[in-house]
Amino acid sequence: MKGRDAFACAFLILANSACGKSHADARTTVRFWGLGREGEVVRELVPAFEKRHPEIRIEVQQIPFTAAHEKLLTAFVGNSTPDAAQLGNTWVPEFVSLHALAPLDARIARSTARYREDSFPGIWDTNVVDGKTWGLPWYVDTRLLFYRPDLVAAAGVRWPPRSWGEWRAAMAGIKRLGGPGRFAILLPIDEYEQPVIFGLQTGAPLLSSGGQRGAFRDPRFRQAMAFYLDLYASRLAPGLDRQGLANLYQQFAEGYFAMVITGPWNLGEFRSRLPAAMQDRWATAPLPPPKEGMPYPGLSLAGGSSLVLFQHARHPEAAWQWLEYLSEPAQQARFYELSGDLPSRPSAWQLARLAADPKTAPFREQLLHVASPPKIPEWERIATRVAECAEQVMRGGRDLDSALAALDADVDRILEKRRWMLDREKGARR
Repeated sequence: MKGRDAFACAFLILANSACGKSHADARTTVRFWGLGREGEVVRELVPAFEKRHPEIRIEVQQIPFTAAHEKLLTAFVGNSTPDAAQLGNTWVPEFVSLHALAPLDARIARSTARYREDSFPGIWDTNVVDGKTWGLPWYVDTRLLFYRPDLVAAAGVRWPPRSWGEWRAAMAGIKRLGGPGRFAILLPIDEYEQPVIFGLQTGAPLLSSGGQRGAFRDPRFRQAMAFYLDLYASRLAPGLDRQGLANLYQQFAEGYFAMVITGPWNLGEFRSRLPAAMQDRWATAPLPPPKEGMPYPGLSLAGGSSLVLFQHARHPEAAWQWLEYLSEPAQQARFYELSGDLPSRPSAWQLARLAADPKTAPFREQLLHVASPPKIPEWERIATRVAECAEQVMRGGRDLDSALAALDADVDRILEKRRWMLDREKGARR
């Protein structure tokens, strides 16, 4: 009797296990790739989604940022892309050109979420290529000024500045007070973002002929680069690259420099790395425009990551439900609490009370005045050359005009294949 009971119990256990496995297998599995820490943090949002959608299972794979670009390209070539992924905004044009992504316009039109209306316009625009929308903004970043209010106040100038002239006057005053060995601003010379931001502010096109040639000799970009390089020549900024900086937070606290152009990832870093006595001695402010009377603040770069659906997703409908969930204001506010990444939807800022934080609020103001760099796959290679060009001039290797001419020549070479492909497409349409 006992043997039969044991056999019956074993049979029931096996049957229940099989049923459980069958139930799990019956769910639709959505494969999602998250990059860097976001790929870890987003797992915290999965249980609530699966509770709401018990028929869907989310499988998150975390990809290191350093390997993400290559892994995504390899997956595309091998026809093994996930259903959906996080994608850096500047990567969107490249994956569009590969026909790797699915356009989202029809899905957005059917949604009641009002994505476009509840987004920062410049951030939304980073996902629009060739008139179609390819991603939903997930979290955002841009660059503005982190600064020492005490050192700015000691310089006795109007703050925040409303033009480059006022800003430079403030920097000159800070430098005079600091003396030798101290600087007004930190601008790592190997970062391309600052000269590109100044170029966007002057209205420089950066590229010409529909993104087929360089336009860095344009007078507007020359004006931007001249302003940028003068900050080194006048000893307002140290001639350092990122490797030459010992400890940004310690040197900021010591007054080695009074301001730096950086992004929202440093909000948490400044709060955790600066000593308690310094917490009321740092603040943020939007970037000034070139001239007083121009729209304030001046433009900055639109950055962040978006949520994309791959062209060959196995379960596009279920994947879209997951992307919509991640885009909900409540989930974006929760994601901010978990990661510190700024939400892409202004309504989520209200939920997270970010607009009331005096250190975060300037980011919201700046995010209303951002622009994307040229939307071409080659942009990151070009951006690297912009930084190299600036460093050549700063180090005395070339004068500005010859450096810009060489930059345009290099960019034209980088874009040679692009011109060939576009010419071939035109010929095919004839």
